[in-house]
Amino acid sequence: MSIEIFKHIYYRLPVFVRLLLTIFLVMILFGIIIHFVEPEQFPTIFIGVWWAFVTGATVGYGDVVPLTTTGRVIGILLILSGGGLLTFYITHISAATIQHEQDLSKGKVAFKASNHVIFVGWNERTRQLVNLTTKHDPNIEIVLIDRTLTHLPYKQFPVHFIHGDATEDATLHQANIKLAKSVVITADHIKKERQADHNTILTTVAVRGNNQHVPIVAEILSKSQIENAIRAGATTIIRSNDFMSVLLYHELFNRKETEPYETILHLLSSQHFDQVKLPDELAGKTFQQAIVYFFDKKSLLLGIIRNQEWQINPPINSKMKEGDTLLTMSGQQ
Repeated sequence: MSIEIFKHIYYRLPVFVRLLLTIFLVMILFGIIIHFVEPEQFPTIFIGVWWAFVTGATVGYGDVVPLTTTGRVIGILLILSGGGLLTFYITHISAATIQHEQDLSKGKVAFKASNHVIFVGWNERTRQLVNLTTKHDPNIEIVLIDRTLTHLPYKQFPVHFIHGDATEDATLHQANIKLAKSVVITADHIKKERQADHNTILTTVAVRGNNQHVPIVAEILSKSQIENAIRAGATTIIRSNDFMSVLLYHELFNRKETEPYETILHLLSSQHFDQVKLPDELAGKTFQQAIVYFFDKKSLLLGIIRNQEWQINPPINSKMKEGDTLLTMSGQQ
């Protein structure tokens, strides 16, 4: 029964572990044999094992050698068996390393760490988002899920690529969704807007089903699908079409020789926006007094969110009310 249990455990081990274990067993066996065959040359089993390793590895220090014919025959058998095993082990490790690199690039390796950010969909926006994220925090772990890519060199992009459909549980489990810090779902602009939004919403449902608490940022193209995305579990909705329409409008009617699009991009990439509940000490104070309060904290007060209405740069004499949310901007740390 014990042999069957050993075989069961042995064959469940990874191949390289089995090879290493086999090498150790073979070397120990030959060390014990040579100790009993030539006890004068090999007075202890450890010396015999030492000789077995250096001989099997074809190093051959020559500090201890067998002198009898039987001992030399044992040495020949050791070179043929132990040397072959060591060569095969090294070759297997090299091949496994190359295969692992190929699997990483093809998105076949599961992500094992935690507190990571998951991006769904590979496109130019995602590439820029990766650059901005790594620039802000070089130590952050990024996992990319995409079903259209077949190869993404992991040495060129600081992401862990998972090839698959983010609407499927198996793919999300590969990305270790249960331990993720946040998820960003980008829209597929190759598809029609409605179809792209349906896929985003379905992905949101799958993510929320596997992690009830992870923040989900979803890009929605059609305004009519925003409520569905929220019902599906999206924490934040990005309406990229509306944002681009506003930029195009300002560009169209801008009369000054400025570059509003590049200005906004620079502003968004270099500043941190936050929504802050009104501090108790600012209740009843004016907007001007609040500006000074946040200026001392190295933040710029932009406006007020009151009853879900945004008031950007309100009159300086406007009074702060309990329940207000303040919109602030500060440089990224």
